[in-house]
Amino acid sequence: MSIKLVVGLRNPGDTYASTRHNAGAWFIETWLKACQKTFQTEKKFQTELSSLTVPHGLCYIALPLTYMNHSGQVVRALSQFYRITPQEILIVHDELDLPVGCVRLKSGGGHGGHNGLRDTIAQLGSADFHRLRIGIGHPGDKTKVHDYVLSKPSREDYQHILNAIENTLMRMPMIVDGRIQDAMNELNKG
Repeated sequence: MSIKLVVGLRNPGDTYASTRHNAGAWFIETWLKACQKTFQTEKKFQTELSSLTVPHGLCYIALPLTYMNHSGQVVRALSQFYRITPQEILIVHDELDLPVGCVRLKSGGGHGGHNGLRDTIAQLGSADFHRLRIGIGHPGDKTKVHDYVLSKPSREDYQHILNAIENTLMRMPMIVDGRIQDAMNELNKG
């Protein structure tokens, strides 16, 4: 089944733009720049929205204007309006449980403590969407997680993440085409 909606989870605004929690947005912004596409603000969906013409039709790409904890509202509104099922959705997000710069593709599963995923699952009433998980590393102590995700990575870590994003972009045609298992095999072997 092809992907018809790709959402990069983030906190909006300049204050958060360069924080680890916005790694999903960094991915989307890099992808659209490579495709020479831009966003339009869609107030009714509380999102910045773009689309790409792909073999199966249109694939919508979104960056929510809501905070991370309310990301699911945007995902639900877009999926209802465009009649997109959870299985046709890819959520791109930061992942504490992966080393910095490691990217993994996953289908379904729980939220793993990620508030953006938690709200998306609650709003969709399903966890059956795909996730592109961008490793940001873990601070080593769960009491430090909140401050860690809302802080900027070191220059070296940021470069590792950008390199991983560039590497993953080569697989986006395969992912959007619905060849999730093939893309998973390629991404997850690294």
